[in-house]
Amino acid sequence: MVERVDSFRYLGVHISQDLSWSRHTNSLAKKARQRLYHLRCLRDFRLPSKVLRNFYTCTIKSILTGNITVWFGNSTKQDRQALQRVVRLAERITHTELPDLQTIYYKRCQTKARRIVKDPTHPNNRLFSLLRPGKKNMRADVLSMQYSAEVQSTNQEPVLCTLYLVGLMRSCTG
Repeated sequence: MVERVDSFRYLGVHISQDLSWSRHTNSLAKKARQRLYHLRCLRDFRLPSKVLRNFYTCTIKSILTGNITVWFGNSTKQDRQALQRVVRLAERITHTELPDLQTIYYKRCQTKARRIVKDPTHPNNRLFSLLRPGKKNMRADVLSMQYSAEVQSTNQEPVLCTLYLVGLMRSCTG
């Protein structure tokens, strides 16, 4: 017999029955805030900003960005703001500028897309097609991920995810 649950944790990601990411982002924010205490202690010991930034990267950023390509795109604005608050607090503590989570998310999506495009044996390689420059997309380095007809025919809205990748066209073709 299979028990029905509201949410479960798999590979460190909280997955809820309604596929919202609130429980997961709340868990991440709580863990990250706990680590901020240690960052403050290190600051009080008057360690250089570089050391504080390294501590942030190793302990807090790694928590906030774990599996970010899975959950960040579908998280709510409130959940994203709660996580970004932790990053801003860390900026104040370290006295350095830290990348926001949106930027990290886009960079990791681009990296993943590049890997898929470069690997013809990847199962999702056929979903990507390079778009030529035209009126609507002025740049030659636009990568478009279009879901196949079978996905679209399951009454899901057609999805078109466009990633702007600098120099991708040149690196893939030459």
